[in-house]
Amino acid sequence: MSMINASPAPEIACDIFCEVIDNFGDIGVCWRLARQLAAEHGWQVRLFVDDLKAFHALCRDIDAGRPRQEAAGVVIEHWHEPSHAGETLEIADVVIEAFGCELPHVYVAAMAERGRRPAWINLEYLSAEDWVADFHLRPSPHPRYPLVKTFFFPGLGPKTGGVLKERDLDRDRLAFDRDAWWQERVGVPAPSTDSTVVSLFSYENPAIDKLLAQWQNAPSPVVLLVPEGRISGAIARGFGLPHFAAGATAGRGSLRAHALGFVEQPRFDALLWASDVNFVRGEDSFVRAQWAQKPFVWHIYPQADDAHLPKLDAALAHYADGLPDTARDSVARFWHAWNGAGSPDWADFWRHRTLLEARAADWALELAAVGNLAANLAASVAGNLSANVADQPKTQLK
Repeated sequence: MSMINASPAPEIACDIFCEVIDNFGDIGVCWRLARQLAAEHGWQVRLFVDDLKAFHALCRDIDAGRPRQEAAGVVIEHWHEPSHAGETLEIADVVIEAFGCELPHVYVAAMAERGRRPAWINLEYLSAEDWVADFHLRPSPHPRYPLVKTFFFPGLGPKTGGVLKERDLDRDRLAFDRDAWWQERVGVPAPSTDSTVVSLFSYENPAIDKLLAQWQNAPSPVVLLVPEGRISGAIARGFGLPHFAAGATAGRGSLRAHALGFVEQPRFDALLWASDVNFVRGEDSFVRAQWAQKPFVWHIYPQADDAHLPKLDAALAHYADGLPDTARDSVARFWHAWNGAGSPDWADFWRHRTLLEARAADWALELAAVGNLAANLAASVAGNLSANVADQPKTQLK
């Protein structure tokens, strides 16, 4: 009986376009996605980024002065003007337009000329709102070209794209050495079990003044870890200091604070694992806090007319579901206060610590059931790419 050897799965080429609007959220998500598609799915990924300086802060291997380079198995292109799409470029099998950025017109035209049309994905911002499930994977035909764009919505519930999670993340979390981390990153032994360790990664926030006062007057020690960033100035003022830069320490009452350098993306998870409760901001660190299986507080990106609060409540509806009413209401009050609606009450929030820790672990399992974003995205485009996609001619721009 003769044997027929199956051909190996073709390598999929993927281009991701990212415009850095503000902070590090856009590039943070795109960089994680690019690495995961390359490392776990074997895709040949190029990432076009318009701000390499912001990218360098997340990944020290990036040289902001180089127009083309490679890091972590991903080719990086400096997308330096709206019309730019590389010096010599093959149109990829999968094209990801991240967070509403506009693809170069010359690139879109070449997509339409390609022998086999690429899968065109519009990657949207994460939202926990119910309407996301209705719009996820909805097609949008191009008005001029024979191209169809598909909207891909990250989310926290079923029938959404899920959120990013690397294959080995749980293994790394379980193997984490807390004592070694404290000695290496902070230069002191890990705090005793009667202390509460708080990591604080936040936008500017007027509620921090009251919270610092409450921590200083807490009945047990509070240890604060503050990566350098937009909240650092307020921490300095709270201790009467001119600045609070990496390596600085300050203490008052029950509170002891340590300033850390800006935490690069691959090291951020360890900060969350080393803490008892994590204050996070935006999208990328919000997702990482959920996988850390620790209680957390989210500073959502603020919008005019409090348009961000319904989005905050939608996330709370998922995360706090299953908590007793008193604990759920306490979490909601504290999250709202941290986001500008009310006054924070740390004692009221943290008295539910045991319940919050159990819920954090349960919620991570529920979220994992939605599937991780990279795998869901890969599966969604698989039907549009035939087995011989790698053999198809690809239009070149020169």
